[in-house]
Amino acid sequence: MAACCSENQTLSASLTIKDRLGSWKARWGIGRMDHSMKAGLYAMGCPDGHSPVLVTSNYKMTVDRVRENLAGRDIWLLVLDTEGINVWCAAGKGTFGTDELVARIDKTGLREKVTHRELILPQLGATGVSAHEARKKSGFKVTYGPIRSEDIPYFLDNAMTVKQSMRKVRFSLIDRLVLTPMEIVIAMELMLKVFGAMAVLSALGILPVERADYLGLLGSVFIGTFASPLLLPWLPGRAFSFKGMITGLIWAISVVFFLFSKGSANWLQLVSYLLILPSLSAFFTMNFTGSSTYTSLSGVEKEMKTSLPLIVTALSAGIMVRIVSYFI
Repeated sequence: MAACCSENQTLSASLTIKDRLGSWKARWGIGRMDHSMKAGLYAMGCPDGHSPVLVTSNYKMTVDRVRENLAGRDIWLLVLDTEGINVWCAAGKGTFGTDELVARIDKTGLREKVTHRELILPQLGATGVSAHEARKKSGFKVTYGPIRSEDIPYFLDNAMTVKQSMRKVRFSLIDRLVLTPMEIVIAMELMLKVFGAMAVLSALGILPVERADYLGLLGSVFIGTFASPLLLPWLPGRAFSFKGMITGLIWAISVVFFLFSKGSANWLQLVSYLLILPSLSAFFTMNFTGSSTYTSLSGVEKEMKTSLPLIVTALSAGIMVRIVSYFI
């Protein structure tokens, strides 16, 4: 690092293997709650008093994406303490907010580092920061940059302007794909407990659980946490639970058809699968609303209030039918 930056905390634009491994682990829920970095003011390149000041959260994956896209630039990066939460979620929670921004300016001595009085905040942090209040309390003007860090270079090189597309939140196939590992992990944590209980009941001779039961449930987990999120734009309906029910029903019909063709299941068992499997996939797909970029809190609450009782009813009925089928 250049000598001119020796007095400042520094950040490199190059990500190490450790950085990339940490992000991969966080995607799979490993150490997710600890995947953060110390809040403060960091120098990238060799910034001076005229260099721009960008603001972000202390979720390390966010910081890594930002610094990776600022290679070759002299930048001040002001990292707020958002308790290891990304910008958008932290803005909604209040940790990426006006008070933290003003406090971090004071704690880092930013006023002595730069001669200008302008901060560049991510657009998705706008809900948490009151620009006029921040300026009144700190003296710094707040300018909102693009949504994605990959567009920051364009923003800086074009007089802090962006293309209209840079103001729109996208939720492409890749965007959805990278979110599915965490959904799978959460679902499997629950299902492993269910499988454990099923195995114990089977071992004790209380319920003769079959391999088809395990495979059917695993398929529903896969459908609800992976297939449905990827197919989201093309599935009918607006409610995520309905979309998951559709894909789950297709899976259930496939399982029923296979077992029926082999003559290896009674009709009650087949009916139970038609109730249980779509219910599970609907539930897990509904959980993906928390990762979606186009669902609102009120919309999610409304869907849960409507769908959850139906899911629980169908699931309970299916379990009861399956238990009865063991004894016929």
